[in-house]
Amino acid sequence: MTMKSEGPETKREYPVKRMACDLAVAGGGVPGLCCALTAARRGAKVVLVQDRPVLGGNASSEVRMCINGAAWVANNRWAREGGVLDEILVENRWRNREGNPVILDSILLEKAVEERNLTVVLNASVNGVAKSGPDTIASITAFSSQNETGYEVAAPLFCDATGDGTVGFLAGAAFRMGAEKPEEFGEKRAPAPEYGELLGHSIYFESRDTGKPVKYIPPSFALKDVTKRIPRIGEISGTKHGRRLWWFEYGGRLDTVRDTEDIKWELWRIVYGVWDYIKNSGKHPEAANYALDWVGLVPGKRESRRFEGPYMLVQQDIVEARTHEDAVSYGGWSIDLHPGDGIYSPLPGSSHLHARAVFQVPYRCLFSRNIDNLFLAGRVMSASHVAFGSIRVIGTLAHAAQAAGMAAAICARRGLKPAALAGGEALKELQRELANAGQFIPGYRADDPEDLARKARVTASSSMPLGELSADGPWQKLDESFAQMLPLDPGRVPAVTFTVRAAKDTVLKFELLTGRKAGDHTPDVAIAKAEAEVKAGEGKATARFDATVDRPCFAHYTIAANPDAEVRLHEKRVTGLMAVRKRGRQEGFREQGGEDLDIWGPLWPPRSAGMTVEPVLTPFGPGNAVNGIARPVDGANAWVPDPADRAPALNLEWDEAVEVGRVDLAFDTDHDDVLPSVGIHREEPAFGACVERYRLKDGSGRVLAERNGNHQTRNTVVFSPVRTSRLVFEPLKTCGGSPPALFEVRCYAW
Repeated sequence: MTMKSEGPETKREYPVKRMACDLAVAGGGVPGLCCALTAARRGAKVVLVQDRPVLGGNASSEVRMCINGAAWVANNRWAREGGVLDEILVENRWRNREGNPVILDSILLEKAVEERNLTVVLNASVNGVAKSGPDTIASITAFSSQNETGYEVAAPLFCDATGDGTVGFLAGAAFRMGAEKPEEFGEKRAPAPEYGELLGHSIYFESRDTGKPVKYIPPSFALKDVTKRIPRIGEISGTKHGRRLWWFEYGGRLDTVRDTEDIKWELWRIVYGVWDYIKNSGKHPEAANYALDWVGLVPGKRESRRFEGPYMLVQQDIVEARTHEDAVSYGGWSIDLHPGDGIYSPLPGSSHLHARAVFQVPYRCLFSRNIDNLFLAGRVMSASHVAFGSIRVIGTLAHAAQAAGMAAAICARRGLKPAALAGGEALKELQRELANAGQFIPGYRADDPEDLARKARVTASSSMPLGELSADGPWQKLDESFAQMLPLDPGRVPAVTFTVRAAKDTVLKFELLTGRKAGDHTPDVAIAKAEAEVKAGEGKATARFDATVDRPCFAHYTIAANPDAEVRLHEKRVTGLMAVRKRGRQEGFREQGGEDLDIWGPLWPPRSAGMTVEPVLTPFGPGNAVNGIARPVDGANAWVPDPADRAPALNLEWDEAVEVGRVDLAFDTDHDDVLPSVGIHREEPAFGACVERYRLKDGSGRVLAERNGNHQTRNTVVFSPVRTSRLVFEPLKTCGGSPPALFEVRCYAW
């Protein structure tokens, strides 16, 4: 710039940039970003105001917490969140197998800047709210010290995703902070004051092996008496850091909004003091070559204000998996409470009460009960302290925030307030639009009247029979109970023959188990038992039951733990099939409203047993692609062609020609994989069954579209509209060599 000179002034003001939009989102953590992207992609003009230099909040490189959600928790299967969050996690896994938090930062920023309807303002903290009436926000203001600029954002709709509820607080929205008494909602898990009524903050640190001895001199403010102050100091090692030290927590006895700077300083004292102990106490020689590489500058906040919507999620919604007419999202993390004293407590750092299955999150939790144009996203959404212990993880919050973003887009398009979508046809539209965007809602089956695929006859060149999976993989020891999950239709159950190897003559004990109801994968309903004698060496063992099931379900063909035997696995992962093993048992929570249950988890890498199924099952038919459920729940819900089919194709045929210009497809990126966002290196190839290359043709064989290089769960293919009575989908290649799988196909005129 050219020379600038200003004379003395009585007073100067910072410039203010005024902006107008359909939806203003305050807070650029993963929930705020997912809300903003969802709304923008549905046509709303969105401004996202973030007070940090990067997006992602607790998931960003500034804090480095992993994006956890419902998957791999207790007995939840195929439970990774869908929609925009799934798109982000899949992209991160594809590009960033090292778990580098800076790469995740760049992916989040890329998603934001590529969306033409979204304007992002970084480094700007919301500091004011203007209202057009007692119940309505007119605008928010923010200030950036980086460019000495104020911002004023006016909109008919607002979403508070700030974590602390800055907009809601300034607007006068009803909120709570701390734990409710047990009698208010009948929550048996409500904590006593001596345990702690608020979750604190954590700060991560990371170290690295330099290959040579490294000296460490601590800063003067480092905690000096860690062995006296930290009761669990024995759980610390010289090579353990990052997400494994999440229990470096403090602040649960303080105001986690107003005291957050004091909490941060105490966490810094703890981290530097612990590292001093590791390096200089003489008790951790394994750390001699390790250097302190990074300490978080921003604390990862767990809990502060929770705002009140028309409905507050409570413990019973989670443990009973209550049904809500206005369900728009789901959760599945345990009810995870922490002692108020955090790292200074002698108690375990957390206490987990697992529910049987995933639970619904109602739309009424996602907007303020007294500010009529304010959506709630992220940690501020409407829930009791106990229920918050489950919904507070990033994946669950982001998935619900997508529902808020979709609702905002509909409200903006129709000139409505959030409450108008809480019932009737408007609610159905919201649920339908969410399903169209890949949002999984437990118990909801998509049925879009504009989807032409639902009106078509669906056939295929072949479908994979489930009669035999070759025993060509590794051997799995039966030191823990093992189970093969199979999708069954009502009727007599098939016999399953396993390839086994025994160190000596033994008896294998089989049991057929299911869950209690639809979507419940906790295997504790005993259907039948059987035994098979096994001779020393390699052979076969058959689980044959004289039994039936009365509903579609995933049945667990279990083999009891036997230290003298092994079962052989199939080499590749197959869509809708899974082998699991018993990981433990939850007991002791009945007085807190929980139940005793066995915990089962998948093998890693995920596989199924090598097996023969008699009679042959047919769970992979072409009708699955149009059944309205785009992931395994009580069945595979996928079309999988026969591996022997050299030219697999799915056909949609109409009695009369229809106009088609857009096709939506959903592929298998393994919804059971949590896809860790940071800190975990993954060597194995990603998304073996995901269709990487495919073609779409019309009835004459003309190619309408061809795509190569796909690795995402959902694809939208747009082409010049054609009139045709037949559409053909041809999967040509998968990402990892597993049989291709198609969960869903939708067809539209536009």
